[in-house]
Amino acid sequence: MPANETAPPAKKRGRRARLIVLVLVLALLTGFGYGTYWSMDNVRASFPQATGTLKVPGLTGTVEVKRDSHGIPQLYADNDDDLFRAQGFVHAQDRFWEMDVRRHMTSGRLSEMFGPDQVETDAFLRTLGWRQVAQAEYDTKLSAETKKYLQAYADGVNAYLKGKSGKDLSVEHSALKLSDDYQPEQWTPVDSVAWLKAMAWDLRGNMQDEIDRALMSNKLTQAQIDELYPPYPFDRNKPIVDAGKIDGGKYAPQGAAAGSTGPGSGKGSGGGGATGSQASTGAQGSTAPANPTGLADDTTAQGATVGLRNSLTSLAKTLDKVPAILGPNGSGIGSNSWVVSGQYTTTGKPLLANDPHLSPQLPSVWYQMGLHCRAVSNQCKYDVAGYTFSGMPGVVIGHNADIAWGMTNLGADVTDLYLEQVKPEGYVYDGKTVPFTTREEVIKIAGGKSKKITVRTTNNGPLISDRSDELGTVGSRAPVSSSAPDRGNGYAVALRWTALDPGKSMDAVFSLNRAKDFPSFRAAARDFEVPSQNLIYADSKGQAGNIGYQAPGRIPIRGAGDGRMPAPGWDSKYAWKGGKDGNAGYIPQDEMPYDYNPARGYIVTANQAVVESGTGAGKYPYVLTTDWGYGARSQRINDLIEAKTKDNGKISTDDMRTMQMDNGSEIAALLTPMLAKIEVSDPDVRSAQKLLEGWNYTQEPDSAAAAYFNAVWRNILKLSFGDKMPKELRIEGSCMNVQEESSGPVDDLAKTVRECGARDADSAQPDGGDRWFEVVRRLVKDEKSAWWQTPAARNQPATATRDQLFARAMKDARWELTAKLGKDQSTWSWGRLHQLTLKNQTIGTGGPGFMQWLLNRGPWNLGGGEATVNATGWNASSGYGVTWVPSMRMVVNLNDLDKSRWINLTGASGHAYHDNYTDQTTMWAKGELLDWPFGKEAVDKATTETLTLKP
Repeated sequence: MPANETAPPAKKRGRRARLIVLVLVLALLTGFGYGTYWSMDNVRASFPQATGTLKVPGLTGTVEVKRDSHGIPQLYADNDDDLFRAQGFVHAQDRFWEMDVRRHMTSGRLSEMFGPDQVETDAFLRTLGWRQVAQAEYDTKLSAETKKYLQAYADGVNAYLKGKSGKDLSVEHSALKLSDDYQPEQWTPVDSVAWLKAMAWDLRGNMQDEIDRALMSNKLTQAQIDELYPPYPFDRNKPIVDAGKIDGGKYAPQGAAAGSTGPGSGKGSGGGGATGSQASTGAQGSTAPANPTGLADDTTAQGATVGLRNSLTSLAKTLDKVPAILGPNGSGIGSNSWVVSGQYTTTGKPLLANDPHLSPQLPSVWYQMGLHCRAVSNQCKYDVAGYTFSGMPGVVIGHNADIAWGMTNLGADVTDLYLEQVKPEGYVYDGKTVPFTTREEVIKIAGGKSKKITVRTTNNGPLISDRSDELGTVGSRAPVSSSAPDRGNGYAVALRWTALDPGKSMDAVFSLNRAKDFPSFRAAARDFEVPSQNLIYADSKGQAGNIGYQAPGRIPIRGAGDGRMPAPGWDSKYAWKGGKDGNAGYIPQDEMPYDYNPARGYIVTANQAVVESGTGAGKYPYVLTTDWGYGARSQRINDLIEAKTKDNGKISTDDMRTMQMDNGSEIAALLTPMLAKIEVSDPDVRSAQKLLEGWNYTQEPDSAAAAYFNAVWRNILKLSFGDKMPKELRIEGSCMNVQEESSGPVDDLAKTVRECGARDADSAQPDGGDRWFEVVRRLVKDEKSAWWQTPAARNQPATATRDQLFARAMKDARWELTAKLGKDQSTWSWGRLHQLTLKNQTIGTGGPGFMQWLLNRGPWNLGGGEATVNATGWNASSGYGVTWVPSMRMVVNLNDLDKSRWINLTGASGHAYHDNYTDQTTMWAKGELLDWPFGKEAVDKATTETLTLKP
């Protein structure tokens, strides 16, 4: 394991003042030679029992928990209740701290654990009302069977908690216990359901893009904004589903034919050009600042625009403080999955790969587990294994004895921001004042007095702009015109989001776990309403097995507007269609795209467009989103599959693993030949330029060329786009001199002011993802685009052309790497820049230094990069450190499930210094996979520890 080196400074989230007491206590104890004993004693006290026998109240029979050398458990029971009760017990054994923090977050109660620094976050989460929605789902939507499983799971968690003190649960709980009597409360079924809301929040789609476009309008014209959000390149990057139509109220894929011509037939099937749902809605050629509300250009619209910009600036800051459990939204979060028909595999049956790209954290968000009925029957329905979420029963991604499935984020546009005209007595809607729906929330604060907030809701959703003093005054400068209602106290911002309507996604998890074939898989997917995911499928039936795809999800049908910009909430034309009193209509599940045994022989989902929307033949009549990923990863996977199966070639399990580790850079392949031709006079810059000669565009961790190219790319983005962004999108602390026009007499000169960025490092722009690949691909043909023009700075001349800006970026990159890696280029490597440090997501990021040292691990030097298949993401605005990763990898072999392979980012255990805390990480970094036993014989052979749970 790599040394636990010092990590870069982290954003201070949730620093709890009373934890400082722990540092002082430890310092004093260490002086008496006792500190080391305290820390090791408390660390080891929470290690779970993994052998022998334990009594678990509520069980009706024995459950065996068989762990392999990596601590991965396989559970065996005789009925469903016992199986899920044991799952709750085992999850709590290894991951209760993680579970406890998650349930406090989803219910807006972090302040109860971490003190006053979390009040603003709690207030925002209470305003969203995740806990209330989860409770409504449990009360009114979920099946009786699902409720029974949730209760059994909760009973298992509580059986583990019974009689345990803080130090018996985790070192983190022990740290809290030193300064208070924090006592974990009982787990409830709603705690599990609420976790799906956090998952949906982090995978919510284009909300960040909607905010960013509106904020860009403060400085950029609509035409410029459109250039930064180009249409999806359907002519180059294939969508998931080639073509289909809705016939008789049901979607029908075209060209599905098992056993037809094969992978090569899929070439060129992407359709023709940037049309349909991706067509730009902006006013091309406009030179005026963009109007983010899309309203008529009257006095009221101007005032609303001012209010909206002020509001969204503060909203963006609030969103940065909300813990992103899965990853930084809007910064390239995505996933890869693909499935290949048995006709084109060495096994003769399908191979299915999946690697969700999420935020790196310790422990990993995933927990590997098998849930097995000793005999599958009506009383015991499950024989399934895969990746679970601690705190939630069932398996989220994996396989059972009959089918395998994977998930990637569909990226559907399921959120809209509405600018509301508000008065003290309510909000304006179609010319009338409507009373707010309100509720009171009390936030309890550890070590302080409770705080009461009022949540106000309109028919478009909760007023999220109420959650800061700055947002509370939004719209105060907005003038009133005779053509619009009185603005009263100004404007506010409401959030319309599908996840705030109760649904049945928890039912879908159990249905997926026991699905037997494609029809039952599709039936389960119908209930997977939020978050909207791409679901891929494989089975082993028939000669070559079957492969499939289903796009599920609750996706709204809009009225006026397209979801790209915030809409005027006072006008019913902009409401979601289909219902009364603001109840939305959604795309019917029967009309959602799917595919089954396509002729090309494989299906790839990597956050690209699902299908091309529009009115032409073979186009989809609904708009799923206008903010897809741009297909760099998906098309690379398509190309790798087609290259491997050319001339009757076959794909093996190891080939799938190799594809998952592909480090090729699309943007490097485009720009490197141009960079190599630029004349460079500075010998130091020229020597760096030579690194690119003969480079194959792969980003291996030991590559000096990859290090230099990515530094050049980062500086190209900064010079051409970053320095032209409004301060609200630039990284916090990045300051520059800008010209501010005088408001005085005409002959007054513009004055220079110092303007500093305000955006969190994870969400600053330009982030360098594949949207920026597409922006530059289009602009690079215009050597004199205005984007290449920069003023003179730091003894550097102004630039007027593409090649001048590229030359400047090459020089800046050379000196940046000299500062970071040293002058000697022979010591440069991409991995030294591109490092992963795993951090405990609470005390490990915002706690005292001792606890961070105790809980965190790393760094690891990684290859890969932004928008590569091996997607180790980084934000080009903030640096090269890894911000999101393939959080796990799996390859399922449908011919022999025991020959499937898997790996987790960290390990099974959430306990620091346990053997299984990070025992998979180094293997993960190298692209290695572990054996994944499933059948009883294979599990028994791999078992190193057995724990028997008895009534």
